[in-house]
Amino acid sequence: MTRGNQRELARAKNMKKNQEKQKKQEDGLSAAARKERDAQIMQEKQKKASEKKEPK
Repeated sequence: MTRGNQRELARAKNMKKNQEKQKKQEDGLSAAARKERDAQIMQEKQKKASEKKEPK
């Protein structure tokens, strides 16, 4: 009967893995597009941070 428990644990682990994979694919962007988008966001954050430092 221990085998049944292993199956249930494996199913739960696999479901969690599939859900995480779906979350990553929800935005529908390719790796290059995602990288470009993230780079643009980081540039905006750096720009805002530098603007905060200048008025002093």
